[in-house]
Amino acid sequence: MAPVEQDVLAVREQLFHERVRECIICALLFASLYILCHFIITHFKKHTDFTAVHDDEDAAVNRIALGLCTFTLAVALGAVLLLPFSIISNEVLLSFPQNYYIQWLNGSLIHGLWNLVFLFSNMSLVFLMPFAYFFTESEGFAGSKKGIMARVYETSVVLLLLTLLVLGMVWVASAIVGNDAASRQSLYDLWEYYLPYLYSCISLFGVLLLLLCTPFGLSTMFTVTGKLLVKPRLLEDLDEQLSCTRFEEAAVSHRIRSGKASCWLNLDMEMLREQFFAIRSKRRKLELRHRASPWQRNLGYPLAMLGLLALTGISVLIVCFHVLELLLDDAAMPRGIQDASLGQVSFSIFGSFGAALQVVLIFYLMLSSVVGFYSSPLFTRLLPERQGTPLTKIIGNCVSLLVLSSALPVFSRTLGITRFDLLGDFGRFNWLGNFYIVFLYNMGFAGLTTLCLVKRVSWAVQAELIRAFGEDMGTQGWLLGCPLCPSLALTLSPCPGLHKLPLPVTRCRTHSKPC
Repeated sequence: MAPVEQDVLAVREQLFHERVRECIICALLFASLYILCHFIITHFKKHTDFTAVHDDEDAAVNRIALGLCTFTLAVALGAVLLLPFSIISNEVLLSFPQNYYIQWLNGSLIHGLWNLVFLFSNMSLVFLMPFAYFFTESEGFAGSKKGIMARVYETSVVLLLLTLLVLGMVWVASAIVGNDAASRQSLYDLWEYYLPYLYSCISLFGVLLLLLCTPFGLSTMFTVTGKLLVKPRLLEDLDEQLSCTRFEEAAVSHRIRSGKASCWLNLDMEMLREQFFAIRSKRRKLELRHRASPWQRNLGYPLAMLGLLALTGISVLIVCFHVLELLLDDAAMPRGIQDASLGQVSFSIFGSFGAALQVVLIFYLMLSSVVGFYSSPLFTRLLPERQGTPLTKIIGNCVSLLVLSSALPVFSRTLGITRFDLLGDFGRFNWLGNFYIVFLYNMGFAGLTTLCLVKRVSWAVQAELIRAFGEDMGTQGWLLGCPLCPSLALTLSPCPGLHKLPLPVTRCRTHSKPC
């Protein structure tokens, strides 16, 4: 064999081994995500939908649909990790360019991951999730033999009709937008035009959804942090509040046990029980705060709030700086590339620290968008419940999370959070080249986030000050009692928190006898 042929054979053999290695790595990564998502869905699913006690066929159908939901959720999680994994890989290759043990981490692998996520996202949104929904709702055609295959046939027919309807709508929309000969010729190309165009519309919807949910989620996270952590309070005496709450609980409990009305109280036992449960819940919260250490009570919450404020402020500053870049330089526009050149230059002017900050901001914005999505009035019903989420709601959650996560790379690049250009078909979206859409999107994000942040912080400070000074003033000189029963007033007045006791008090008439 000639030396030239040996060299060609060696190159082809090396390419083959690299391809096999990339396939194995992608399979291992996706298998890990699939197993993780399986445990997540199992934690939320309703177990009665998957037992064969009532109908073995329905249980089997639900298990098949659950597998499709797990696949979709794994794709969504992969889309979330796609951009951070690419940024970290680039920094690792910059730090260890000649390391033998990380040679598998190259541009070909990253590019392949982007293409796989794009392909699986299309499959899940266009075929798998509609199939899973129609499959669970199908019963087979009338007159046909019952069974799983009858449901498969009915689902396939319904999905085919839906596909024709969607493709027809896309054909009409694209024909209206592009009326030239090249656009009309591209309408007949299903794989190269239809699916990317359809996914471009879905991605645009996802990016707009991220724009609306992320600022709302950022403000909601401040509230959630206040509920999860122990907040320090101004002018607060925990011992005094705890003793007063215990006294209130004991008073209401005694009134419930006695069950006797007096001349000045019209008892409503149901309302008293509700008041008792509310006071007991408040007492448990105060006990939890009382058991917390001073470091946890006075340092944990301020650090968490400062962290949220810092991340939100940095995000707004980066977007504002990106707006100036859009006005001055065309290179700031998001664009797609077909060759991932990793390990050559950092995607942040601050080096590895800037790249790590980009990764943190990407995860932070994704978390904020998910919190805002489930906190919005339109989608709050989709919030999953532990061991009580039906299969149709699981399908809706998987579709929603996939739409949000698949738009995350485009969202991050459009806002200028990262300089990593979009790889593969993610950069083929038509609206990415429109300056006005990108500019207005950045301005909308900066304005909405700033508005929500200022509103949330200012209202929180005002509410805390009003609560603190209101309670301090409320403890002075407040007496509860009946003018005919001064002893009762003297008995209850030393407790400054008793004015919060929500009992229906009606004064006795002047001609009534004292209690």
